[in-house]
Amino acid sequence: MSINCIRALLEKAVQTDGEKTALIYNDQSISYSQLYTKVNQVAFYLNELDLEKRARIGIYSDKGIEQVVAILAILSTDYILVPLTKMLKSEQVEYIIKDCDIKCIITDKLKLENIEEIDFDGHIISYETTNREKASFEEIYKYYNKPYECDINGHNNALITYSFGMTGTPKGIVISHRNLIDSARVVSQYLKLEHDDVISGLLTFNLDYGLNQIFCALYKKATLALHRFILADDFFNHVINDKVSVIPLMPIDISQMFEDDLHRIPSAELFDSVKTITSSGGNVTAKMIADCKKTFQKADFYSMHGLTEAFRSTYLDPSQVQIRPDSIGKAIPDVELYVLNEEGKECGVREVGELIHRGGYIYRGFWNAPEQNAKRYKSVQILKEIVNLDGQLSDEIVVATGDYVYKDEEGYFYFVSRDDDMIKTRGYRVSPYEIESVVAKNIPQISQCAVFGLENELIEEEIVMVYSALSEISGEEVLFELKKHLASYMIPSKVIYKRSLPLVQSDKNKINKDELKEELTA
Repeated sequence: MSINCIRALLEKAVQTDGEKTALIYNDQSISYSQLYTKVNQVAFYLNELDLEKRARIGIYSDKGIEQVVAILAILSTDYILVPLTKMLKSEQVEYIIKDCDIKCIITDKLKLENIEEIDFDGHIISYETTNREKASFEEIYKYYNKPYECDINGHNNALITYSFGMTGTPKGIVISHRNLIDSARVVSQYLKLEHDDVISGLLTFNLDYGLNQIFCALYKKATLALHRFILADDFFNHVINDKVSVIPLMPIDISQMFEDDLHRIPSAELFDSVKTITSSGGNVTAKMIADCKKTFQKADFYSMHGLTEAFRSTYLDPSQVQIRPDSIGKAIPDVELYVLNEEGKECGVREVGELIHRGGYIYRGFWNAPEQNAKRYKSVQILKEIVNLDGQLSDEIVVATGDYVYKDEEGYFYFVSRDDDMIKTRGYRVSPYEIESVVAKNIPQISQCAVFGLENELIEEEIVMVYSALSEISGEEVLFELKKHLASYMIPSKVIYKRSLPLVQSDKNKINKDELKEELTA
């Protein structure tokens, strides 16, 4: 079996640390040996389904130990995992099922009804035994006790992740077994993860950042403490009770932790076990960093920037987080990053251009999306004006990320915007992110903010800002503050207050700007 697969990590963990706790969830725990047994039982059953090689199997359920078993079981076969976040509606699940031709779905009692609402004629497996004559993990654990062996090729496809973005039409990204191992290896390296760490399994397991929690725990033979973030109080109790040392977060999680009455936050001494906090998936503000530093006083804070097309591009070293909180950092190990202008030349200091990712961690591509692949996956020849390619592989692939960034005098990168988010107004190209960042820094009463363009035949697009806060702030007050920091052509023509903003169903860190646009143009 290839050493470059998650299955190899699991087998090694059992050999060296079989009795060590692998997973914690509330008052439940399971050792590496127990986890291995359950994974083998489910993998054996999946193979007996006799699906075609590399058939897609979906997981659509709440978080729990059985969900991790299901993930590792699929990755112990020749099948391909398709994780489906529980936040998806039936029609969105149906879209993904048809897009990648899912043949089997693993679910729980709560989501079983959603699956039965759609036209799915494949196999359905539930964690719990039901009266619907569906196979269940409970039954598999009772009756499947034969030895299980597998031979995984590290270059084969392992999973397809889907994210419903702002357009509502998801694209699946194909990830190999080798990709999963590489991502666990590099994160464990630059985060300095250890064998005795307890990693918080807070993030959902539908995208690579969340799944990486599982794989890093396996790579270091550490413990993964699962948790569902509902209330800040519960989260703090999880960190204390489970003796968590590493906390992967998204910016929205940090906001929710500290948006309540600060007197409810436990004493900082209770969090002395926390040594590392990571954040990816959105803009981290100076306030978020300061709040984390105040509560998790012994923790290093890592801000990271990832891609859809590759696992990760940059991280900001903890020593720089408070010096340059707006930066997305520098390239992670084994990655080269370049900033190109429209002529294919390297941008100068503080000149905005497209971020090009070269080196490790590049994924296989988008599932059944040749146009999307052609747009993002490019020949290394696009770097010929910058890099001496003599003696290099002529067919090497790099990622044209669609992220517009700039680099400062010391080589630190700063995110500006996505290429498809830019607002064209009065002859200028305006980044919504830049306006949103000014709001985050200078108007702390605003908890969430969305900036976007609406069609206006006189000026191409007018800039609209929609925000949420505990109470409404006068538009004049908001504009007065923005005019201190932004050019006149970047000032919104409309400032609209809403008690809460709609979120993208599959990603609670993203505001659904399409829904806001539809509401305003209805």
